[in-house]
This record gives sequence, structure tokens and C-alpha cells, in this order.
Amino acid sequence: MELNQQQLQQATERGLLTAQQAAALWAFLQQQDKATPRFQLTHILYYLGGMIAIGAMTLFMNLGWERFGGGGLLLISLLYAVAALGCSRWLLQQRFAIPAGILATLAVCMTPLAVYGLQSMLGQWPVNTHYQDYHRYIDWRWLQMELATLAAGSIVLQRLRLPFLVMPIAVTLWYLSMDLAPMLFDPEYVGHYWRQWVSLWFGLAMLLLAFWVDLRSRSGKDYAFWLYLFGTLAFWGGLSLMNSDSELNKFIYLCINLLMILASAVLARRVLAVCGALGCAGYLGHLAYQVFRDSLLFPFVLTLIGLAVIWLGIQWQRHEAAVSARLRARLPAELQALLARRG
Repeated sequence: MELNQQQLQQATERGLLTAQQAAALWAFLQQQDKATPRFQLTHILYYLGGMIAIGAMTLFMNLGWERFGGGGLLLISLLYAVAALGCSRWLLQQRFAIPAGILATLAVCMTPLAVYGLQSMLGQWPVNTHYQDYHRYIDWRWLQMELATLAAGSIVLQRLRLPFLVMPIAVTLWYLSMDLAPMLFDPEYVGHYWRQWVSLWFGLAMLLLAFWVDLRSRSGKDYAFWLYLFGTLAFWGGLSLMNSDSELNKFIYLCINLLMILASAVLARRVLAVCGALGCAGYLGHLAYQVFRDSLLFPFVLTLIGLAVIWLGIQWQRHEAAVSARLRARLPAELQALLARRG
């Protein structure tokens, strides 16, 4: 629920709060919001600067860095990580949680470069391999870098408890899902079919992990956001890229997308709703251009379906409190607590 100062003023005018209570409550809410990401200029600058710094040492590193050799890359990445962690701890002491999380994330993102430098020192990479390839190509040999990043991210997250640190963990899990396919199966026979299934199951596992994190979280910090984001992309992407000539399978695809939209409403996760809506739109497009391409009635039937959905929304709004209370009473206590936090 979004609350603004004007609503507190209206509550004051109706006698629900005194002016002093409204002022004290607004000051408390503003203090709480400082550590919560919001779409405002200060936070935009934080994340823009952070992503530029992280991108500079990951996605946008050029081949010139290879001149430092494996030892040089290892030393530079360690210096970056130590400096970033030091700044992060200082910012935490100053109560700047968001920039502290971004700098701690920068430190974790140096792990693949450090491992790559160490591997180069030990002669594990052929001459024509470059660090840039880690973010561009799928290869099972990146596994050591990914596992080290997961370990480093988990350790720093355990120590600092900053939600943005889940981002490199989620991204690395996504990379891992793509690089595992050539390792689990013969690389010469791994085509798009196997990659799609690996992406789907890995994404589903990440979504279940995100849901578990949601259930366990009691601090009010959103540790599950990045897991939901990349888990949904992996699951829905693998599912949507599968080819099927069966209308039954396509209908099942629609039902899965509808379930994603329903789950997004329960868990307040917009990425599930966005991907689910895109999947539903894709299925309706298939009906319009393939199944009923010459039907004059299809647009009218689709309009009636849309109006029926709106009517269902009206009925739900009228009876939401009573129905929700009955349904929630039958759920486990942890799930009830999660739904209460999501509003």
C-alpha cells in the first residue's frame, strides 16, 4: 500500500489523527523509506552509478586488460574487492544502506575476474580465450568462476544482509543454468531443445528458492526480488521458446501463464504478471492468426471474454475480504504471514 503526506492530512481533517501524530508518522515513514529502493532521483543516481561501475569491470572490459596477465588481473580484482567492501562497511555505518549494497555487489562481481586471473596463471585457458567471453558465450568451463561467485556472494550476503547482493547470485545462477547443459549432456548433441528444458527447470527451481526466501524473510527487506526476476526469465523464456504443433500443449501454455498472473497477484511480484500477460497475448495471437484466421465471430467472442474478465474483477472486489479471509484461514501460518506482509 502506497501512503503519501496528503492522505495523512486527510486523516487529520477527519479527526482520525492529530496534527502531531500525522507529522510524527510521516517522519517515521520517511526514515524507513531511506533503505527501501524507490523510483526517485537519489536512488536512480545510486543505481545508475553502481551499474556503470559494475559494468565497467564485467560486461565492458576490453581486451586491453589481457596485457596485465593472469597475476595482474587477480591482483587488480582483489584490490577492487577490498576497496569496495571497505567503502560499503563505512557507508553502512553512515546509514546509507542502498549505496553500501551496491558497492558490496561490486566486490562480489570481481570474483569471476579473480578466478579467471588465477586460472590464467595456472595455464588452464587456451591462448585465444578472453574474459569478455564469460558474458557472451555459453561454455561449461566457466563453472569454476560461477561456483566461486555464488560462494562469495553468499558469504558477503550473510555478513552484510543487504538485499542488492542477491543480484549477482541470481545472475550467476542464470549463467549456471545455461552453462550446465553442455556439461550434463554431450556438447556435440546439445541443441536448443535441451537448453530450453534446462532453462525451464532451473528457472522453476530459482522461483521455488525465491518463494522460500519470501517465507523466511522477517526483516522487511526484499531479498527475493532478483531471484524472482531471473527465475521468471529463465522459466518463462525456456517455456516460451519450445515449439509445439499440439493445440493441447499450447492451451497448457496459456494455463501456465494464467497461473503466473494469479501468483503475481498473491505474491505482489510484477515480473510474473508481465511475463504471464505476454504469454497470454502470444496465445491469443496464435488463435487469431492461425486457428480462427478466417472467422468473423472470433473478435466478438474475444471481446465477450474480456468483458467477462472485467465482470469477474468487479465481483472479486465486492467479495474479496470475505473470500480472502476464508481462504487464508486454511493456509499454513508462514504463508499467511507472507500474504499479510504483501498486503
